[in-house]
Amino acid sequence: MKVCLDTNVLVAALATRGLCADVLRTVLAEHELVIGAVILAELRRILTTKFKVPSEQVNRIEAIFAPFPLLPKPAAPSTVKVRDASDRWILATALTGGAEVLVTGDEDLLAVAEDVPIHILTPRAFWELLRQSSPG
Repeated sequence: MKVCLDTNVLVAALATRGLCADVLRTVLAEHELVIGAVILAELRRILTTKFKVPSEQVNRIEAIFAPFPLLPKPAAPSTVKVRDASDRWILATALTGGAEVLVTGDEDLLAVAEDVPIHILTPRAFWELLRQSSPG
């Protein structure tokens, strides 16, 4: 499955142990990650400004995603009306990358789930979907 993880899921996965870390590990190991320049730039900004992570450590974190194709910034943001305009770029990245699922904790993106041709799920809902579809 092609999966795009929103920046908030990546931050939670890298900052704590728990569901988001499990989601990230599972996507990296068993699915096709859709990652874009927009998401990595936002991840870098949040880690360095909000969490004061040293640049060298951020570089090591970004290296985790190096094996995956990096989508350039889309030509335009998504036309779907999302309250936070920056979320339109995240949505455009997921759509451009052909993601089947966008995993996010962002209420603004979750609110437009009915308006897009992909599934927008919380980390918990995505985890449950994986559990239901796994054999045994």
